Amino acid sequence: MMKKLSLILLFCIPLFIAACGKEPKIATVGEPAPDFTLVDVQGKTWTLSQLKGQVIFINFWATWCPPCREEMPSMQRLLTKMPTDKFKMLAVLHKDTSEAADQFAKKLNLTIPILLDPNNQTGSKYGLTGVPETYIVDKQGVLREKVIGPAQWDSQNIQKVLMGYINQQ
Repeated sequence: MMKKLSLILLFCIPLFIAACGKEPKIATVGEPAPDFTLVDVQGKTWTLSQLKGQVIFINFWATWCPPCREEMPSMQRLLTKMPTDKFKMLAVLHKDTSEAADQFAKKLNLTIPILLDPNNQTGSKYGLTGVPETYIVDKQGVLREKVIGPAQWDSQNIQKVLMGYINQQ
């Protein structure tokens, strides 16, 4: 019995050692943003890597989240102030229904694309800890900002930061 246990341990220990420290790669500021392909509530497919050359604002949210609902109007105002050919805003729905999101968007006249992440695969790639969480990706596809919690997105300071990324060569 002891020989069998020793043999099993001898085989398994290298596997455990190899697995140590190999956590799944998640979004890290300063590194390339994890790519994803998601479909929005209108049926359009969005792939992050196809948006290179533009600054991308990715917001994870849900209709059941009061801070998410509160920040959404400022996101819409920000979207209308940014150059449409150089800036994209994507709202990724987290653990919610497309019907609820569509109703919410219509009620507020939102034009922000609402992307569906039904199995939270994209949220997992980004290391999502809750909602709202927002990620800013520069024109080269590098994650530049991670904001946990709600913000007043149409503030002058935020617009200045985003325009800085848009104007970078």
